[in-house]
Formats: sequence, C-alpha cells, structure tokens
Amino acid sequence: MNIDWSSWWSNALNLTLPDIGPSHRALWIALAVLVAVLTLPTPRRWGRTLVTIVHEAGHAAAGVLVGRRFQGFVVEKNLAGHAVTAGRERGPGRAFTTWAGYPTPAVLGALVALAALGGWSGAVLILAVVALLVLLVMSRSVRTALLVAFVIVLTLALWWWGDAIGGVPLRAGIVAGTGMALLVGAWDSLRDVAASRDGAQDHRTLASLTGAPAGVWLATWFLVDALATAAVARSVWEGLT
Repeated sequence: MNIDWSSWWSNALNLTLPDIGPSHRALWIALAVLVAVLTLPTPRRWGRTLVTIVHEAGHAAAGVLVGRRFQGFVVEKNLAGHAVTAGRERGPGRAFTTWAGYPTPAVLGALVALAALGGWSGAVLILAVVALLVLLVMSRSVRTALLVAFVIVLTLALWWWGDAIGGVPLRAGIVAGTGMALLVGAWDSLRDVAASRDGAQDHRTLASLTGAPAGVWLATWFLVDALATAAVARSVWEGLT
C-alpha cells in the first residue's frame, strides 16, 4: 500500500494549526463533557485518573525546572500516585517541587480550556502527546505504563478524527471539557488533602521543609485554583452571552 506522505503531513499540519475561532457548539460540548465527568461513575473515575497523572507530572516538571532529576512516576490501583525526583533533601528547590503538584491540574486545566475554546485544540493535543510520551518512558510500573499508553492512543485518535463527524467541533469541545474537568478535579483534590490527617501529605511536608504552617500552603493552592477558575468562568460567560 502506497502512502501519500505529502498529503498526510498536510493533513497533520491542518489539524494542528489553530481553527478559525471558537464556536458556541464547542462550548456546549465542553459543558456536556464536564457534566458527564461530574455525574457519571466511569467518566468521573477517568477524570480522577487524569488529575492524578497531571498532579504527578507537576511535581516532575517543577523538579526538573529547579535542577532535580526526574527518576519516574507511578499511578497506584486506588488512583494515588507519586513522582520520584532526586536532589537535595531540603531547600527552595525541594519545596517548590513539593508545592507544585496540587495547583498543576488547575493551571493546566485552565490553559487547556482557554486554548481549546480559542481554536488551539490541535496544538494542545500534540503537546499533550509529547508530554505523555515522556511520562510513558518514565513510568515505573506496568499499570502506569498501560494507563499512560491508553491515554496517548485516545489523545491521538481525538486529534486525527475529532472533527470528522459532520463538522461537529467535537475535538475543541472535548479538549475544553477535559480542561474544565481538570480544573474541577483540582478542587476535589484540594478538598481531600485539606480533610486528610496523613502527615505525609504535601502541605505538611512543606510545613516541615519551610517552617510555614501547613494551612498557609493550603491557602496558596486555594488562591491558584480560584484564579484559574475565574479565568475559565469569564471565558465561558463571554461565550454564552
């Protein structure tokens, strides 16, 4: 079978370049995705899984930014996870790496939602695949590797075929809805960690590393989540009015 690579690359480029602009249909699809994640058991479980992956990726990315070595990450059966970075046991770099996990789903979710509603869903998906490939290489369990590989396949399928059904902007809508689900998931995670008595939770680790009370670190995460939520809420409101 002969493959027309010129045509393939042309299609790939067209799928990655920004769309003409956002549409009301994409916004309504995004809101439908968000409602499904909030109300249906299976989408909700997948939403929690994605939040866990992004949370651990946040730790890893922050660690790399401050010069730590990213050694791997694992998602457990109960959807808990941990990323392993190597470096100094104390200091600003360790503190930043520890802090970065909880706000990452909110920040990334807001950026993804805003970019998709602005016509950049194709580029968002390609960047997601690149990041997921890095996580796949650094996965340290079979379960984690299979989970990340499955998400990569879904992401590529959405990128290539997402808008192939009757011109319906499924790709932009699903990507934006996924970003919104990440944002809501960040609030769920913040609620859970605030209620937890586990001394190994990130805010208590930060208290040990810095001397600042654990509640201060919870407040910083709350502030980041609130700012991200406000940005998306404003965009949604403008799209509906």
